[in-house]
Amino acid sequence: MRSSRRRPLLVPVLLCALAVLGARPTDGMDGDGGAGTGLAPQVVRLYEDAAKATRTYEEGRREAEAQRSKALEYERRLDGQRRKIDAMHEDLGRIARAQYRDGGGLPLTARMLLADDPEELMRGQRVVSRANSAVDRAIGANLRAEARLAAEEAKAQGAWKALEKRNADLAKLKKKIENKLEVARSRLEGQADSSVAAGSCPGAVRLDQPDVPAGPTWMAPVETYELSAAFGSGGSRWAHRHTGQDFAVPVGTPVRSVGTGRVVKVSCGGAFGIQVVVQHAGGYYTQYAHLAAVAVDQGDRVGPGQWIGQSGSTGNSTGPHLHFEVRVTPEMGSALDPVPWLSQRGVPL
Repeated sequence: MRSSRRRPLLVPVLLCALAVLGARPTDGMDGDGGAGTGLAPQVVRLYEDAAKATRTYEEGRREAEAQRSKALEYERRLDGQRRKIDAMHEDLGRIARAQYRDGGGLPLTARMLLADDPEELMRGQRVVSRANSAVDRAIGANLRAEARLAAEEAKAQGAWKALEKRNADLAKLKKKIENKLEVARSRLEGQADSSVAAGSCPGAVRLDQPDVPAGPTWMAPVETYELSAAFGSGGSRWAHRHTGQDFAVPVGTPVRSVGTGRVVKVSCGGAFGIQVVVQHAGGYYTQYAHLAAVAVDQGDRVGPGQWIGQSGSTGNSTGPHLHFEVRVTPEMGSALDPVPWLSQRGVPL
């Protein structure tokens, strides 16, 4: 996930994130214990809130680390400045000692009377005076530089501490949202399993669709994922070779259509649990299986990036994931490897 990073506005952004995310109506469960119309959208809202909180927290953490690095750099430069000033004080001390050894304790008039070469004495006196003045000026400049550095260090330290506090508050909010999300995901998964066991598919729950950027005609079926079981892999879980590509994602993750098409199948039960099949141009079909909820009905037109359901673990599944297939017919038995198929359409996985 990418996010813009504007340093001067980060502290207000963190405060706004705390206020907005904290005010989201995520506490309300359905009165009937989570029946379809409320639980699935709530999971999506919590999912989005958790993602926003994570992004904002990471931005704040990076900015705090940058401020901390600034404070340490100012501290390092202050140490160097102080060493310079100490060295200049040593120079002044050496000049003073040299003057004392050369009779600097006597008045200048007496030294001129006693000197073998009064003019040479005056020249030496002027050199020492200029050296004194130069060292004094250098010490003054360095003291001013030290004061500026100290002010910058204090400012960086203050910004760092403020960001650390806000990050701590945001981390608590993030944890709270994630805890709510975990509970809601568990309830959604239980509701989906009950529907499949009863042979009664849950109806479509219309989700607020995300803003899809104009341009891409194809995209991955989920936004953030880890690839798990690949096409053609073997194992005891399947009667034959694996017919799709699995995406390891938590329960409730929004699942999106990879391209423009028409929903030709919404069903539940069997090995695939709750599933959606979409027909695309060119004689291709994509399947999205083991869902916890659906957001479309048979016959609906869908576009690339449109949310068509939420991931789950229904059917023959050992854990939450999306099973994604590409076929040349709407039924199983005609699957193609989804990875090169998507790659040819500009979607590397």
